[in-house]
Amino acid sequence: MPILHAYDGTELAYRLLGEGVPLICLPGGPMGAGGYLGDLGGLSARRQLVVLDRRGTGESAVPDDPSTYRRDRLVDDVEALREHLGQERVDLLAHSASAGLAALYAARHPQRLRSLVLIAPGTRAVGTEVTGQDRRGAGELRRDEPRYAAGRGAPEATRPGRDAGEVTSAAEPFTHGRRDARAHAATTSGQTDSGAARVHCRDGAFDPTATAAALRDVTAPVLVLAGEYDGGPTPDRAAELAALFPNAEFAVQRGAAHYPWLDDPGAFVRTVEAFLDPDVLSVQAGGIRLAHRAWGDPSAPPVVLVHGRCGDSRTWTRIAGHLADAHRVYAFDFRGHGLSDWPGRYSFELFRDDLHAFLEARNLAGATVVGHSMGAAAACLLAEREPGLIGRLVLEEPPPPFPLDPPRGPAERPDEELDFDWPVVPSTDAQLNEPDPEWWGRIGSITAPTLVIGGGPAGRIAQRGLARMAERIPRGRFVTIDAGHLVHTGRPDEFLAELRAFGLA
Repeated sequence: MPILHAYDGTELAYRLLGEGVPLICLPGGPMGAGGYLGDLGGLSARRQLVVLDRRGTGESAVPDDPSTYRRDRLVDDVEALREHLGQERVDLLAHSASAGLAALYAARHPQRLRSLVLIAPGTRAVGTEVTGQDRRGAGELRRDEPRYAAGRGAPEATRPGRDAGEVTSAAEPFTHGRRDARAHAATTSGQTDSGAARVHCRDGAFDPTATAAALRDVTAPVLVLAGEYDGGPTPDRAAELAALFPNAEFAVQRGAAHYPWLDDPGAFVRTVEAFLDPDVLSVQAGGIRLAHRAWGDPSAPPVVLVHGRCGDSRTWTRIAGHLADAHRVYAFDFRGHGLSDWPGRYSFELFRDDLHAFLEARNLAGATVVGHSMGAAAACLLAEREPGLIGRLVLEEPPPPFPLDPPRGPAERPDEELDFDWPVVPSTDAQLNEPDPEWWGRIGSITAPTLVIGGGPAGRIAQRGLARMAERIPRGRFVTIDAGHLVHTGRPDEFLAELRAFGLA
């Protein structure tokens, strides 16, 4: 393992996992070794994880002076690691009790912080104590689980900062959301140095009033991620911590407890990756976290680009770059796609609701909406239900609301890793085979000027059906670009020319 020397000469060990921009990772415990973090659910495939074994834990050396275990003094070790890595500013991730250390680092060295990720964070450093009532309330959420009764009498064992290897079997149901995650945590967990832990929180380690005040001046973006079932902290306590930062994003991982990267690795990585990517923004819309990208002057007329099934916002990058000369352009990932939440339930109506919620969350009433395939269907359904919400409407190869002939048979999931949630496919195939008759019945209620773009004979959609859609829409027009189903990627120049003719600069 690589080694660095702290300010007092103590040798500190750290692990490097993956490649890319470094992400310093601080384990909880308190004073636990970093091994239990593993690769953080696969986050190492996106970033280089720099996992520190704090002094006296794991492979790091025991210091000559035990008082250096105190949390406020450990800030200097984090700063030494930053200097050792040669980074002017760092991205910092902290789990559980180490969130207090990260908060102290942010308060003392705000200019060295590029971003901060706090996972199931301890809140003692800012004066918020997790109570027995908090832990019992979290336990009540699990009361229908078979192991709940056995753990009910030991809520104190679930206090924040306890390492998974120390938690009693009675308390296990409260620290992990899934049974198999509990088993994994038990085998990968690092051991906490109990002597160091006692010094870690010794009197003088905290000044909650001063720390809370200092955090209000931290301008770096902050993500606070809580587990739905965590009792230390509960989502409410974690939200209180997030509120102290002026530029914080708060997220709750469904079905997760104190180790969210074990309970649902995909959900954890998508949330953290979206936050760490400077080109990706996130918004809570209708209870779903929707990741999105934006281009152009924020004061320019808005255009919202919505992708097709199994795609994501990146499919619009070239088109967005051109439109951004005269517009503020947004492209978001629908639920179940890309870096947005994957809740597991999907339908065209739910995608319609995603678009509606996104427009409301970003205050984009009157925007031009350009949708492809599934996204076009969602936009069409929204324009039917909310006349006047969409200023102009472009429907690229939308599935017309007629039963497929012949109907699609059962789809087989590919073996490779997917950038979308597979249940999207069978759920929407069923609706394409038997669409709601009201889709077609209400299409004449669309008031927005509408351009329907077909991909010609090579497209997946029957062009005659698209022509019928355009005829039924009072202000509709149909054009064909012989490009197949992916018109905006196959013939982008012609696609943009039709948008300009439709009134987009």
